[in-house]
Parts: sequence; structure tokens; C-alpha cells
Amino acid sequence: MISVARAFPARLHYAWVVIGITFLTLLVNAGVRATPSVLIVPLEHAFGWSAATIAVAISINLLLFGALGPIAAAMMQRFGIRRTVLAALALVAVAVLSSSAMAAPWQMVLTWGLLVGTGCGFLGSVLGATVVTRWFTARRGLAMGLVTASTAAGQLLFLPLLASVAEGGAWRAVIWIVAGAIGVMLVAVALFLPERPADIGLGPLGSLTEPPRAPAANPLVVAASVFGRCVTSRDYWLLSSSFLICGASANGLVGTHLIPFCFDNGIPEVRAAGLLAAMGTFSIIGTTLSGWLSDRYDCRVLLMIYFGLRGLSLFYLPYSDFDFYTLSIFAAFYGLDWLATAPPMMRIITDKFGKADAPVVFGWLMVGHQIGAGSIAFLAGLLRSDFGSYVAPFMISGLLCLCAAAMVLWIARTPRGLGATGAESPA
Repeated sequence: MISVARAFPARLHYAWVVIGITFLTLLVNAGVRATPSVLIVPLEHAFGWSAATIAVAISINLLLFGALGPIAAAMMQRFGIRRTVLAALALVAVAVLSSSAMAAPWQMVLTWGLLVGTGCGFLGSVLGATVVTRWFTARRGLAMGLVTASTAAGQLLFLPLLASVAEGGAWRAVIWIVAGAIGVMLVAVALFLPERPADIGLGPLGSLTEPPRAPAANPLVVAASVFGRCVTSRDYWLLSSSFLICGASANGLVGTHLIPFCFDNGIPEVRAAGLLAAMGTFSIIGTTLSGWLSDRYDCRVLLMIYFGLRGLSLFYLPYSDFDFYTLSIFAAFYGLDWLATAPPMMRIITDKFGKADAPVVFGWLMVGHQIGAGSIAFLAGLLRSDFGSYVAPFMISGLLCLCAAAMVLWIARTPRGLGATGAESPA
């Protein structure tokens, strides 16, 4: 693997290859995490399970995805990115394959809830944050924007394909496709992902030397100590609260329930999945642009704009006509904004808490993000089962986004280029 990396042309820093492998890993991870939304209607038809029953597994998955973030970041520091990613991919592969034999709700909870949630939790946003802080000194915002766009790209690639397969009730075929994609990434990570720039004779992009490595420590101790340093910071709680709302309005609501919401309004599953894929196209553009902007402008203002526009789009959808034109407007408007919050969030975290702690801090913020996602995923499924409508959760999420837009402006501004210790931190 190291010999392959060293053979790469010197004119292009290998950090971009690492970003490419990370992008593809997170793309497949996004496809895995989006799969339950495609399976809701087929499983209702196959087993008679309600949306609320299926949403239990999805909620557990979302909560674990966030709860394991700090530990995942600390384990990548202790055991290495490569070994952690390979172990997580293997766990997800076993869980997904096992779910092909499920016939009872508890088996859905075990496979897609507990096991897939655990594996995906170690492949979540903290992977991108760790790779970016380890391999990049310059262009960090752009690099973070690119890896964050992988979520949208995963939906763009997987959702229409999986929905077309599942439409005829062939939900097990969906599982085989997802498992095959995981297998491809196991090989790619094993061959092309070095642990550190120094392993192939390089420094991070924008620097000739690698920063001193943190001493090896118990991942639980590292995660707890970083949280202890953050807990007294008002800015940390403002970031965490706004990221909770981000998760509620994105992964928990739109990412999980948009397809059944469209189905309730006469839109077939494949067309609804195509809508999510279209949003993914716009999100790739929006997230990459957000990364570029976060290297240049006040990230608090960017977050205020993103949350405000997201809230307006959530108010709009339930009262649209659900025709081609209104859904296209929503796909473009919401899609550009969907994942754009991650690059400015990561920039603020790095500036305030330093490069060494930034991935673990981001992991702790993901805990709040997924608490919001899991809560809304369950609440929306419950309200749909009880009242036959998704209008209320969309209105609730829209109001929360407007609150987050005001909240982020209370974060203290860090002078551009100054990190948590006041030392110069290159953009």
C-alpha cells in the first residue's frame, strides 16, 4: 500500500488521493444510512410493520451514528484511521448481509439499528474531520467541503438505484447491492489509504512537516478529557445546540421521511428517490462552495444564512403542490443548503479548540446532531402513524432552524488565522 502511494505523481499532493478515498468511503456510508428510508414502504408491505415500528431502528441508527463520534475520533488517534475504518466497514458488511434474513421487528432493530448504527458511527463525519486535520494545513475548508459532499453524492448514486430495485418488493436485492459496495471499499481502503503523510515521506498539504503526534491514550479517556475542556465554553454549547437542530432538520426529517412524505402525496417511490438524488446534486455544489467560502468569510454569518434558508424551505414544502415545478424548487433550494453547515462548523471548531482536539470536538457535536436526528426521525414516524400527516414535524423543524440562525450569531468571533491558543493557524 505504501509503495502504491509513493508511486503517485509528485506534482499532485497525495492528500487529494486520501480525500478521494475518504469521499468514496463516506459516499458508501451515506448509501448504507439512506437504505432504511428506501425500505420503509417495502417492509410495510412485506411484513405489515408500521412506519413508527421501522422508525425505531432508524432512530437507534441515527443516535449511535452521533453518540460514537467522539470515541471514533479518539480511536483513530489511538489505533489509526486505516485500522478503524477497515474494522467498521467489516462490521457494517456483516450486519447488512445478516439483515437479508430478518423477519421480525427486533431483527430490524438489531441489524439496521444497533450493528449498522455502530459501524456507520465509526465512519461518520469525524472520519472526514480527522483526515482533513491530519493531511491538510492549507485548503482545510475546501477539503472539508469535498468530504462532506460525499453524503449528497451517496444519495445521488444510491437512492434512485435502490428505490427502483425496491419498488417491486425486492428489498433483499437492495441489501445485496449495498453489501457489494461495502466490499469494494474494504479493498480500496486497504490498498490506498496511508495512515499519515509521514508514512509516504510527505508533510500535510501546505506544510513541510507534520505536527507532533498526540501521545497514545485510552480512547474513552481522550474523548472524556476533550469534553471536559469544552463543557465550560458557551461557544461549545451554542455550536452543539445549532448542530442538534441541523441533524433534526436534515438526517432525521428530510433524509429519513421525504420519500414516504412524497408517497403520501401521490409521488411514486422511484420519483421521490429521484428528488433526493436531485437534492444531492445541488448539495454537492452547495457544500463544496461552502467549504471555499468558509476559508474566506465569517463562518457565523454563513451559518446564519444557511439555517435561515433551510427553515424557509421546510415551511414551503408541506404547502406546495407536489408537482414537478414545486418539488424542483424545493430540491434546488434545500439541496444547496443541506450539508453546507459542516465546513464553517469545522472551521470554527478548529479555530477555537485547536487542530489536535478538533476531530474529537466535532465528534461531540455529532452527538447532539444525531440526538436531534433520531428524535425527529421517531417523532415524524409517530405523527404520520397517528395523524396521517408530516406537516407538523416540518413546521417544528422549520421553526427550530430559524432559532439556530439567530443562535449562531452569539458565538464569539475568533480573529481569522488564530486558533484556540492564539497561535497562527493557516487557513
